[in-house]
Amino acid sequence: MACLKDEHLTEVSLSEPLSIGRQVLRNRVVLAPMSGVTDLPFRELAWRFGAGLVVTEMVASRELAANAPESWARIRNRGIRPHMVQLAGRDADWMAEAARLAEANGADIIDINMGCPAKKVIGGYSGSALMREPDHALRLIEATVKAVTVPVTVKMRLGWDHDSLNAPDIAARAEGAGVQMITVHGRTRMQFYEGKADWDAIRAVRERIKVPLIANGDVDSAEDCAEILRRSGADAVMIGRAAQGRPWHPAVVAGACVAPAGAELAACAVEHYRLMLDFYGAVAGLRHARKHVGWYLDRHAPGIAAAQRGALMVSTDAEFVADRLAAVLVDGGTAAGRMKEKAA
Repeated sequence: MACLKDEHLTEVSLSEPLSIGRQVLRNRVVLAPMSGVTDLPFRELAWRFGAGLVVTEMVASRELAANAPESWARIRNRGIRPHMVQLAGRDADWMAEAARLAEANGADIIDINMGCPAKKVIGGYSGSALMREPDHALRLIEATVKAVTVPVTVKMRLGWDHDSLNAPDIAARAEGAGVQMITVHGRTRMQFYEGKADWDAIRAVRERIKVPLIANGDVDSAEDCAEILRRSGADAVMIGRAAQGRPWHPAVVAGACVAPAGAELAACAVEHYRLMLDFYGAVAGLRHARKHVGWYLDRHAPGIAAAQRGALMVSTDAEFVADRLAAVLVDGGTAAGRMKEKAA
């Protein structure tokens, strides 16, 4: 599928490779970093189906440098290349140290988080809070670029609010500091995820930089892809929440695979569930997997009875959940909703 890039009708084919420094993406559809979502099991599935690039959950730079086990779990990788690690932080020294550690442990690309709107993150003056202090943000960027030999990229929003849409200026300065790709989510921090992402506003960044630009925000279908590329002038797209409950979706949009259905869909969901139990351990895995079970049910089993959905969401019996989830997804919940529920 080809998407229009600009008013001169230059075409961007999502199936074409894209270079980020010396790293080459196999296509131009990227799975967004999502805290609590894009853990290693999710990334492995998205990669296997054919996503062009997958990104780790946000990793706090100071915690990684302090050897926090959860941070190391977030950057684990099993053969995905390029391996992109997203770091967040406030202190230039910690960002540099965390970037060095990530590179030493297999990271091929380091991404700097300047877009997270969560109160916990901005409360530490990280994430999108950095857009209120461009000079300080540039010091973080410069320290990170100097610390590693791999490409450094930045993910940001349009600005803190509509009175400070400074993404174009920050992006231009970041490119001057050595950043080799910019991703822009078409909302301000103050919008969180409300309203519609402003794809037109991303074009102001395109006009200020020459490095690859990735457009993000409310990208779901192939039609969305075509429109966001046309309006933003970006080189690639990033898909976030639209991949929840369907880790294959970025690959489908890129034309790299066909969405699974029926028994194949059920097998994928159950594999995802078991991968999470293996990754986190039986007890923690059940807890982490519940939101994914919910997303699979919401997207693919609209006919499931409310009582059975509830039983699946609270059960501590892994085999019951795997068996019932498979049965529900095969028929979309219609028949399974009539089945007698087994006590969890």
